[in-house]
Amino acid sequence: MDKKQQLFNLMGLAKRAKKTITGEDLVTKAIQNGQAKLVILANDASSNLMKKMTDKSSFYEVNICLIFSENELSQAIGQQRKVIAIADDGFAKKMESLMTE
Repeated sequence: MDKKQQLFNLMGLAKRAKKTITGEDLVTKAIQNGQAKLVILANDASSNLMKKMTDKSSFYEVNICLIFSENELSQAIGQQRKVIAIADDGFAKKMESLMTE
């Protein structure tokens, strides 16, 4: 199984475990209040959203993942979304280790 598929599966698991925060406003709040451990942003999101999320994430030192398209993200969690925050250390660490392998 390739890394992208493993990440895909982990996102689904995190969603079912209620450890995801979805939607631009909620993710922005989660980054600011420290809930977001990892931000997953669609690589085909609008340039405005891209800038907003990368700026927020770097300011609050939250890692950001850009390997999925909006379509793939939405498929993984079963909702139409461009940005997701993972609100669990375990999931975030596992995903980050897969991305850096």
